[in-house]
Amino acid sequence: MDQNELASVLIIIYGKEPIILMTEKAKTLKVHAGEISFPGGKWCEKDEDLLETAIRETEEELDLQISRKQIIGQLDPVVTLNSKYIITPFVALLDGIHSLKPNSEVNSVLHIPLEPFLKTMDEDRHPEHRSIKEMYTFTFEKYQIWGASARMLRQIFMSLPKKI
Repeated sequence: MDQNELASVLIIIYGKEPIILMTEKAKTLKVHAGEISFPGGKWCEKDEDLLETAIRETEEELDLQISRKQIIGQLDPVVTLNSKYIITPFVALLDGIHSLKPNSEVNSVLHIPLEPFLKTMDEDRHPEHRSIKEMYTFTFEKYQIWGASARMLRQIFMSLPKKI
């Protein structure tokens, strides 16, 4: 990959608590294997726009259909450091979700209570992750979220009222 490629993800928030949905990527993938991320993927020419990419990829990965009416916003794009994707994150708000059927790209689906999760934000101190100044981590159970996903989560954290 010589230059940055376009991709998009869906940050899905659902329920009254609220819960945020993330996936653990399959360990067999060539790129981002085993990492915790949001459903989404690379833009392709048949996609009308990056939102369509995120919606299509979410349906492929989780068998979850999202409509454009459920999208409540878009965050600032984030660049991955290893694979050089420019990722546009969209935020979807749902009342609830049905049982998901992850495809072979997904090892597991994480349903994370949003407010306590965002409170785990910390500076990423891992030396291999320090190639840029703005690096963070979030923790849920045995999982550590870092890199592009953590930078997206920080945008959500910074947009919320300071009471959490």
